[in-house]
Parts: sequence; C-alpha cells; structure tokens
Amino acid sequence: MSFFANKKLSLPPGSALPLLVAGAFFMENLDATVIVTALPQMAKDFGVHPVDMNIGVSAYILTLTVFIPASGWIANRFGTRNVFSLALILFTLASLLCSASVSLGTFTAARMLQGFAGALMVPVGRLVVLKNTQKSDLIRAIATITWPGLVAPILGPPLGGFITTYASWHWIFLLNLPLGIIALMFSRKLIPQVAGQKGVPFDITGFVLTGAACLGLIFGLDMFNQDAISWKPVTMVGGAVIVGALAVWHSKRAAHPLLPLGALKIKSYAVTIYGGSLFRVAIGALPFLLPLMFQLGYGMNAFDAGLLVLAVFAGNLAMKPFTSPILHRFRFKSIMLVNGLLNSATIFACALLTPEVPTAITLLLLFASGMTRSMQFTALNTLAFSQVPPEQMGGANTLFNTAQQLSTGLGIAIGALSLRIAEHFLPASAGLQTGTFHIAFIIIGVFSLAGTLDSLTLDPTAGDELRRKKESVPQPASSGK
Repeated sequence: MSFFANKKLSLPPGSALPLLVAGAFFMENLDATVIVTALPQMAKDFGVHPVDMNIGVSAYILTLTVFIPASGWIANRFGTRNVFSLALILFTLASLLCSASVSLGTFTAARMLQGFAGALMVPVGRLVVLKNTQKSDLIRAIATITWPGLVAPILGPPLGGFITTYASWHWIFLLNLPLGIIALMFSRKLIPQVAGQKGVPFDITGFVLTGAACLGLIFGLDMFNQDAISWKPVTMVGGAVIVGALAVWHSKRAAHPLLPLGALKIKSYAVTIYGGSLFRVAIGALPFLLPLMFQLGYGMNAFDAGLLVLAVFAGNLAMKPFTSPILHRFRFKSIMLVNGLLNSATIFACALLTPEVPTAITLLLLFASGMTRSMQFTALNTLAFSQVPPEQMGGANTLFNTAQQLSTGLGIAIGALSLRIAEHFLPASAGLQTGTFHIAFIIIGVFSLAGTLDSLTLDPTAGDELRRKKESVPQPASSGK
C-alpha cells in the first residue's frame, strides 16, 4: 500500500523536508533506548526488579510494530501532513505522561501511546526517498536516512545516563516537549498536503491478526522473564505463532492486505527480512545489555556506563564516510558475509569483558562493534529495495518497517530472557553479576551469526544494479542547437 501512489514529491538538493523527517526518525528511535541507563533508578521508584523494566522499552517498540502496517492506510486516507502533525502532537503529549508516571503500569501505558504516535511517522520519510531516487543514487540516499535510526539508539544510553545521574529520569521525557513543538511548527510548513483518498478498504482482519501475533510474542517472552516455569508464557508464545501463521495465510489471499507479501518472492529482499531480522534482534539487545552490565556488574553509575556505550556511536560515526565507497566497490553478498561475521565476533567478545579488562580494550571492542554494525545496517537497508519494482515499493516498505521494529522489540525481550536463562547456570545468590551477562552475550551472538549465514543464499550479483555508476545511465540526446 502506498499513500504516494498518485503523488510524487520533488526533493531538490538541500530541501529541508528530508531533514525534518530525519529529525522525526531520530527522536522516535532515541526514545527506544534513552531510558536504558535510567532503568535501575526507575525500577527503584516503581518498586520493581530492574529487569522487569524492559517492558517499558518493549511496549514502546511493540506498539510501533503493531501500528506501522496501519499507518500507511491512515496517511493515505487522511492526508500525510495531517497524520504527521497529529503524530507529533500525540508523541509530545505521551512524553509528558511518561514523566508523570508513578507506577510501571501507568508508565507502560504512556509508552504505548508514544509508540502509536511514532508509528504514524515511520512510513513517510523512507517511502518519499525510495519513490524519488534513481537506483544509481539509492546507496547514498539510504545511507543518509539510515543514519538517524542508527545513531539514536547509541546516543540514548549516555544521554539518559547523564540526565539520570545529574537530574532525574523524568527530564528524559520532558525534553521532548520543546523538540515536539518545534518539529510541529516546521511540519505544517514543510510537509506537502496530499489530499486523503477513498476507495481502499481497511484490512481489519489483517490488522487484528498481525497485532495479536506481535503482542502475544513480545508479552509471552516478557512473561518468561517473570515466571519461566509457568505454562502461561508457553501458551502465549505458541498462540502468537499460530495467529502469525493465520496472518500470513490471510495476507496471501486478501484483495487489499495490510501487509503485502509479494516482495518476499525477491531473494535480495527476503534475505533482509529473514536474516536481517535475526541480525537486528542481536543489535537490539546490545543497548539493553551493555549499560546494565556496566552498572550492575561493574558498579558504574548511569552516566559512566552510558559514556562507555558511546564508543559504539564513535564506531558508527567513523564508518559512515566509508559505507558508500565500500558498497560501490564490493558485492553485497561478500560485504554482508565478511562484515556480519566480524560483527558476530564482537558480540561474542563481549562475553570476555570484566572490570579487570583495561578500559582502552573495552572501548576498542565497542568501537569495532559500532563500525561493523553501521556497515551491516546500511547494506541491509540498501539491498532490500534494489530489485523491488515500483508497484510493490509501498507494500515492501511497510513490511520492511514492520519487520525492523518487531525484531528490535524482540531483541530487548530476548536480551532480558537471556539474562533469566543465564541465572539458571549460576548460583541463585549471585544475582545479575558479570558472568550472567557473559552467557547472555553468547546467546545473542548466536542470533547475529545465524542472520549472517542467511546471506549465503544470496546470488553473487545481488545488488549489482545499485553499484552502476551514474555515467552508465543513458543521457538525453543533444538537440544539436
């Protein structure tokens, strides 16, 4: 489904519109991890176990996942500028409610409202770029719009740690108020007013099935964290798998499915969904596990823990100038295999970190992890749409965003579950010690490795059309005048 099917926007160089959308992506992704270093303090205020606070992170990402499929239809029906502006208003209001929360329940509800608002912003930016960029320019374009989503989750922990250490966790959300108001003012000027369109019915069945599957999977895994020996989480996860299968069956037969699956027949796209999702699960778990290990295992305060994680951002930053040249120079299959193996190695290496390891070595490892993470994300996001025809671009974009958010939410839930599993291999009195996190990193590393090996199924020439130089594109003939 595409809400730009009949309208094409011209994006001249230097346009402020992409910057606005990139800013919205940044704010949305920042709030996914900015509370990670604040979780111990928030857990103390709410009277719960620190690991139980992962539901506040998961609920935000889960709600994003549930409503991303519907956001395309909503924008198509009510107009992109109206929906984008409403999303900013709701996001700002939800931030205020988060800061006023007094219990884990009220905080989770506010985070879900915040996630719903974020979901309405997701489809706009990427699809505008995809529909207005030539194949030869797609590598650079995707690298640009990938940056906010890549940087924000890493900046989140140190920023949240600084605020938590020197002020209060409440200010993490209060800072969104002026940002949301400024973004709203610019959105009314910069987002084109595309009139709402009628005629395409809303796929209620697909929405219910998809939402129920995502909710059951995330909350089922979270229940494992709270009571691993109970039959309830097993039933919920099993039910989610069955409902998910029904959602796939429905999407293949519906006239206007909420999540079109046609693009999965394209191998280069399918690898970024299946193997790419496993990779994102691993990456999504790291911003949750690393700050907790540095605080609970090393005894650091929230700000110092966040500063260590900032080394991953430095790796992202250092890699950015090289991603496009590498993608132009080498084939996608080779890049994704070699770089993916290196990234998996950095995750496994985190299982060797202890307070006795020199800080310089820890920083170097996290820096290398950030570099390989940046390269793999850009490769996945670029290859995904390399062979997707224009008529399937809208549906492929919706499914890709949904899979991306679901895998990120699963990463946090599986990260927390890995800690629970690790506790069974250690003395009951040990609690969340460094050794507990070591086992969790090994579990997460297996996910990254499995996602990387899926790249073996790619054709060696996959993505070659993106590596053609502009000079190879035929130019209009001269008039001779």
